[in-house]
This record gives sequence, C-alpha cells and structure tokens, in this order.
Amino acid sequence: MTKDDRLAFRFDCGAVWLNLLATRGRTFSAAPVERLATPARLAEWLERCELSPARPPGQDDLHRTWALREALRSLALATVEERPPPADAVTHLSTFLGEHDDPVRLSADDRLRREPPATTAHALARIARQAVDQMTGSDRLALKSCPEPDCRGVFVDPPGRRRWCPSPACASRGRVRALRARRNAAPSAAPGAPGADDGRSPAPQP
Repeated sequence: MTKDDRLAFRFDCGAVWLNLLATRGRTFSAAPVERLATPARLAEWLERCELSPARPPGQDDLHRTWALREALRSLALATVEERPPPADAVTHLSTFLGEHDDPVRLSADDRLRREPPATTAHALARIARQAVDQMTGSDRLALKSCPEPDCRGVFVDPPGRRRWCPSPACASRGRVRALRARRNAAPSAAPGAPGADDGRSPAPQP
C-alpha cells in the first residue's frame, strides 16, 4: 500500500461520525496514520461530507477536531463492548455540545437542505449529535469494531455478518494470521498411520 493510499479518506463506515473516526488509521499501532494532518485536509474532509463551514477551519479547529474524534472513539468502543463509557470522554462530549448550539434551519430548492454550519465547531456539533443519537438508541446494536488490535475501527454492520472493518488491509492481515494459526495447530500424522514416516524403508515388491 502506498503512502497516498494510506492517507486517503474513508467513507465506508456507515455514518459521518464513524468516518470521522476513520480519519486516523491504525490508531492503536506504534505508527498511527493521521489523515487530518492540516487545516486544509480538514476543510477537504468537511467539504466531502457536505459540512463546509462559512469560515474555513484553522489550526485551533484542527486540534478541536482531534480531541472530539478521540472522545467519540472511546465512547464508541465502550458502546460496542457493552461496558461503562469513560467518564472523561462523556464530560468532553457533554461540554462540547453544551458550548456549540447549532439550530436546525432548513431550505428547500431542488431538495431539502440544511443551512451550512457557520464554523467548524458547528459542523463538528452536527457530527457529535449524530454520534450521540446512534450510541444512545437501538441503532447502537448495529455497531461493531474491527478485531485487528492495531485498528479497532468502529463501523455499522446491521446484518452482523462482517468480521473486519471495511478496510481491505485488516481483512487481509486477519485472514493470513488465521491461516498460519490453523497450520500451526494442525496435528502431525500419528506413527503407524497411513502416510506417516516411521523411519522404515518400504517392503520390497515381489
């Protein structure tokens, strides 16, 4: 995988807030991949999510985004694993939402639209509220996390049939590891069994 491929945004996790979590790849590895490294990249990501603010994001907005993303990640993993959410993440999210009210104002031309967010913080507030709605309602039951220990990406899987996150790299690494484990666990042929090598030469043919 090339550097450009690793830095490509992912929009396959099932919701905008989950795609925000995916802007940091291999989060739990020794070398995480930061896909929102600059305010310009954040602006690009928000544009592709149709959440471009009236004022372009700056460095403070980038740091605010990182902090919210990691708080949501902690809460998402706790939700999937059905354990109590981290108190610091709950406090961070509650404080953030309390500080950034973003009233719904609609417009209708060719389709129903919502007015653009005034700032990056307001765009993030919309994403955070989507996360809260999903994690506190029955939709939380469709959330799943990738079993790869360096990834643990959260995604939507309503049928419950997907094992890994949508990243092909995780599925590939997981399958290779599972194949090696099966091979290592395969029992050797017992002595005397058909095909076993007992060290004796075959009997001469008449």
